[in-house]
Amino acid sequence: MPISTSSGPSPAPPSAARPGTWTCSRLAPALTTEYEIAQLEEHEFSAGPLSILQTAVRSHVQVLISIRNNRKLLARVKAFDRHCNMILENVKEMWTETNKSDSGKTKSVNRDRFISKMFLRGDSVILVLLS
Repeated sequence: MPISTSSGPSPAPPSAARPGTWTCSRLAPALTTEYEIAQLEEHEFSAGPLSILQTAVRSHVQVLISIRNNRKLLARVKAFDRHCNMILENVKEMWTETNKSDSGKTKSVNRDRFISKMFLRGDSVILVLLS
């Protein structure tokens, strides 16, 4: 069934909607209470892809996070949300720099730095591995 995505006036109530169309209020009728939404979120955190982060938070193990600027973070996850925003502690950031010398040769140097506490925005996360 198609989902109504018109940018015009607000969608009509379910009783006035055309048969075979969905409106926002009809998409998830079972998720009407805050408790039910919390139950669904808890299930997603324990069984879905975010269960890796949930395991890392509960067991205090380090994770290796690959981020968009070709850097890696080795850290402990203190907290996270469904967007993969994370609060990290004891972060070791690692990256490789390439330097050109005067003779035209390139030299790769591995660099790292320590960050005690950090907020990582979720849209920069590519991959998360338990260490």
